[in-house]
Amino acid sequence: MESLRHYIPYAHMAATVFGLIELGLTCYLVSPFWRAPGIYAFMLFNSVWTLLILIYIALFPPYFPKMFQRTIALALEWITMIFWFAGSIALAVYFGSPTCGANTWCGCVEAATAFGFLLWVTFLFIAVVDTMATLKGRARGQRAKPVVGV
Repeated sequence: MESLRHYIPYAHMAATVFGLIELGLTCYLVSPFWRAPGIYAFMLFNSVWTLLILIYIALFPPYFPKMFQRTIALALEWITMIFWFAGSIALAVYFGSPTCGANTWCGCVEAATAFGFLLWVTFLFIAVVDTMATLKGRARGQRAKPVVGV
């Protein structure tokens, strides 16, 4: 499991890119409607939440170490993973699997669903690896060091 910790900064970078893509897609889905369905707003919330969480778990350890708490970061990673799973499942169920053709709005919903699942898998990896490292560190009676930047 220690060897997987080296991939965490790359997972943070991938989650940042996917989060920005998802933010753009969900902004497009919410913008043309006065009364957008709640799931689109939830996915937009997930995108903003993800970017804020990534700022905390990736930038606070090296620059603000006294404000960083490993347990809080771990809880935020698990909550974010659950948010992405719930939002992606809800979006997939709400929209179904139509044939979009050249309809850009329909294609945008499908892309938002796909990137939602990619973010879920990314945060699942981050949360499991960080949990294992934290538990391993506690078993030895030491604090687990957060992995930051490449």
